Amino acid sequence: MSWPARLFDMRDTFVRMVLLDLVGLGYLLVIPHSTNMPTPTQWVLAVLAFAAALVAHRRPVVNLMTQTALLAVGISLVDDFTINQVGASWALLEITMRARRARVIWLSATLLAVVDLTDSIGDTPGQIASGVVGLALEVGVPVLLGLLIRTNRELGRQAVERALAEQRQHESESRAARADERSAIARELHDVVAHHVASMVLRVGVARHVLTDLDPRVGEVFDDVHGTGTAALGELRRLVAVLRDPDGVRGDAALTAIEPAALPAAIGASIDRARQAGVTVEADLDPAIGSLDAVRGMAVLRLTQEALTNVAKHAGTSALAHLVVAVRDGSVHWEVTDNGRGGVPAGIPAGGGHGITGMRERVEVLGGRLDAGPTDTGWRVRTVLPAVAPAPTRAVPREREAPTASRTTESA
Repeated sequence: MSWPARLFDMRDTFVRMVLLDLVGLGYLLVIPHSTNMPTPTQWVLAVLAFAAALVAHRRPVVNLMTQTALLAVGISLVDDFTINQVGASWALLEITMRARRARVIWLSATLLAVVDLTDSIGDTPGQIASGVVGLALEVGVPVLLGLLIRTNRELGRQAVERALAEQRQHESESRAARADERSAIARELHDVVAHHVASMVLRVGVARHVLTDLDPRVGEVFDDVHGTGTAALGELRRLVAVLRDPDGVRGDAALTAIEPAALPAAIGASIDRARQAGVTVEADLDPAIGSLDAVRGMAVLRLTQEALTNVAKHAGTSALAHLVVAVRDGSVHWEVTDNGRGGVPAGIPAGGGHGITGMRERVEVLGGRLDAGPTDTGWRVRTVLPAVAPAPTRAVPREREAPTASRTTESA
């Protein structure tokens, strides 16, 4: 905000009055306006005007009434009543800037004009012209300046409101477009991929019961294929649920899957990038993470990338980060700690920044809870991604193959 805008800001009336009083005091003490020093009456009227401006700085009508009364007294008692004229004109300016009704402005201007006319009325044309000019300066200028400030302030407020409305509209359109896209992807997953996978799982289940004299090794293969297909159906259902809930996930990266066997290498690449940035990273990775399902595997990867990025950004490149990823009873225990400054990292509020918010939403989608906060030596982020409940397997009677296929397809 520029200093002229700050000077006439609605919240800084007291500052304006202090500056006005200092200028008036300087006028009385410094500016040589006559051969005689200010009289005691002038000082009394000036001090009263100064005090009224400070005391009634939040009540412009009261201030105008007081300043106008002091001006009327000054006109009748002293020769130089400039201080009281300026005080009354400034009080009119404050009313013009702040009054809610136009009637208050015009009544105030009329009152000050009537008081000024008692000193401006004269018999000669020169006196009349001088009075008109003085009236224009003392009444017209404050009103015009106040109206200009009001107009600029209103235009600024309208511009801010329009910008906010356009931003909200843009965000709404973006959310709607993303929701439509997610819904389309969800429908495709449901109508194409899930149906085909369900059909394959059904046929493998039928084959296990129809082919009773298979080699045990072939039976193990059938069991493995059936279990893998069932797990894939479960993952597809979770992905469809996420895609159909636009508020349940942040960012397109959440929709990306990763091969379970590639997860350790992907985490290792993230650790290498953090080390290249200067952060010392100690990693304790459970080999079992290579068998995680695709959705939780991607969550672990994204959480690791975000956490290590935050360490480099907020704790500094000289920090030591410790990453732990362990699988216990099917649940994934993930944690990143660092030995940064201690307390809340610079630029992150107590509840976490936008990155922490995105991490928390990603974890909550999978049924977990993210804890992030300061420690005695730095910062810690941790969570537990719960185990995925296995889909129940049922025997498929050979004589009811078609109806079972229908139900399995519909359940996908």
